[in-house]
Amino acid sequence: MASIARKNLFEDIPRFLVAQAGIMFAVSLVTIQLGILKGFSRSTAIVIDYARADLWVASKEMVAFELTSPLPADYINKSMAVTGVDRAEILLVRAGRWRGPDGKLSPARVFGFNPDGELFAGWTLSDGTLKAIKQPYTAIVASGVQKSLGLDENRTGSIGGLPVTIVGTAEDVQSNASSPFLFSSLETANAYGDAEINSSINCIRQASGDLDCANSFKSRPLGQKNGELAPPKPLSLSDPISYVLIRAKPGQDLGQLKQRLLTALPETQILTQAEIAAVTRNYWEVRTGVGFILGLGATVGFIVGMVVVGQILYASVTDHLREFGTLKAMGASNGVIYRIIIEQSLWMAILGYIPSMGICLTLGQWTQMTRGIMILIEPSTAAAVLLLTVVMCMGSAIFAVQKVTRLDPAIVFKA
Repeated sequence: MASIARKNLFEDIPRFLVAQAGIMFAVSLVTIQLGILKGFSRSTAIVIDYARADLWVASKEMVAFELTSPLPADYINKSMAVTGVDRAEILLVRAGRWRGPDGKLSPARVFGFNPDGELFAGWTLSDGTLKAIKQPYTAIVASGVQKSLGLDENRTGSIGGLPVTIVGTAEDVQSNASSPFLFSSLETANAYGDAEINSSINCIRQASGDLDCANSFKSRPLGQKNGELAPPKPLSLSDPISYVLIRAKPGQDLGQLKQRLLTALPETQILTQAEIAAVTRNYWEVRTGVGFILGLGATVGFIVGMVVVGQILYASVTDHLREFGTLKAMGASNGVIYRIIIEQSLWMAILGYIPSMGICLTLGQWTQMTRGIMILIEPSTAAAVLLLTVVMCMGSAIFAVQKVTRLDPAIVFKA
């Protein structure tokens, strides 16, 4: 019976190619939508995933990694005084407006951390070193965002009127849901945050006086004296911070350490790395509705595939009604007919799935390298799409086979 299924499938090559093109489109649509959903979900907390902290001290009002209230900087000292804490480091998250070499503004997210620290920067650099950001007003940029920042060969720009020199590129660390990421030292990130606030105030004042607000970004930067730019001031205990990253001592029970930290640090919540990542991903997937939209796209792709394959198989069955009538006249059971058509659908599923997956994997690599957009196609995703493709094709086959099961064998003898 297998030869009959293959004969029906490959009898008309142009029709076969058109049919496979429809299946490839449906499979690619489902795969890309699922890949975007998984990639989006992973990317929203990818900075957290690369960290090496056991616990994160966050504001009680924190709802997502980039949406939180500030903490007092002296929480770093209070954290180190808690029994069971081996190491504590500060993390700053600042929003800024990047002005590229072309003079155009772009939103940016600046992360400040200790370049000599051990708990935050676990990502890989394609060029440059972490030590390079010890120099004032330097930063590492996430890969794939250079075009959106308008970076040229000089790799320079400004935030709040302060210069930014890009000294490295971090691989696979950009969130699909956020502005381009920049990573700098604590002092530099804090200076950018203060300068951004001052620039905004200047814009409001100048706008009220009908002055050119854009020129305020080109005016004397904060801390500039006598034509020379002063280095950023060290972080003080009065400065607001975003998080305190904690590494527990070996053998320390994290549950007990959480309770001691909560007692020592009022108005905070203490989360493990997995917990803060889950909170962030849940925010983007559920509260923003992005997960629903992307899931809806995958569902539409599945329905489109069912319709396409169903039409193809139905047309194939209609074209071979006399052959199937002959088989029934010879005593073939409905089960035999089912096996022929189902096998034909399985061939269509496999031959449509393989090139589609190749196209999607290639597309995912291209978008990651050129745009910093993650389309994550894991082995589990590929396996799930294969199962969906088989179900889609077999479901369509069962729909198409109904025409044959109701077929009168006498059709063979009709003119």
